Amino acid sequence: MSVGPNICEDRGIVRQQSELRRILLERVRVGSSGLEPGASVYEVELKFSLASSIIEPRLVALSARFREAVDQVDRYFSHPCRDFSKTDEALRLRKVGGHVAITWKGPRIDTATKTRREIELDLLPLPSTTSGAGGSGAVTIQQWTELLESLGFRRVLEVAKRRRPVRVTWQGTEVEVALDSVAGLGEFVELEILAQQGEVPLAMACLESLARELGCHSPERRSYLELLLQASVAR
Repeated sequence: MSVGPNICEDRGIVRQQSELRRILLERVRVGSSGLEPGASVYEVELKFSLASSIIEPRLVALSARFREAVDQVDRYFSHPCRDFSKTDEALRLRKVGGHVAITWKGPRIDTATKTRREIELDLLPLPSTTSGAGGSGAVTIQQWTELLESLGFRRVLEVAKRRRPVRVTWQGTEVEVALDSVAGLGEFVELEILAQQGEVPLAMACLESLARELGCHSPERRSYLELLLQASVAR
């Protein structure tokens, strides 16, 4: 007896869901971070140009958990010895309130999503020289900027956005959703899973399935930095 293509597809989805659940349970055993210590981390991401007023009701229907919106400032740098626009890399300082992190993003590894290796490190807040006490995100990002510029890195552009984080469970996996309002660009929605290398195909399949459920089409592979640089050239 032959098996129809729809049945085969359904079985494939079931296998993917089972594998994702197995990985999720294994992560719980590994630790609260969910990722093995020292393992390469990949940011598996889909991004769409879509107004939050359209996507929010669809997320509510999936019992998504909404958090308070935050203001983010991303300061990007060029490398003194290689062209990041050619190597498809990025170096960024991100400030969220008093918190600052430095992030390196590697080249995208496929043509459909924004999946790339990522290394992100939280930076300790530096005391303000004017007040002499406490720490300030503005002071921290400025002093780290001075350090990077002293090493030959140069500021390229700042991306300012208002982000509302959302979390939704899909196919047994926790998916991070970001509702972004980006200065100079408009509104976007990002779907993201942090995965180890062997988990990337499953994470991609999960995000693509969620995107279809949310009615998101035509993903945008360009970063906010790339979109803003292209817009500035067009002007």
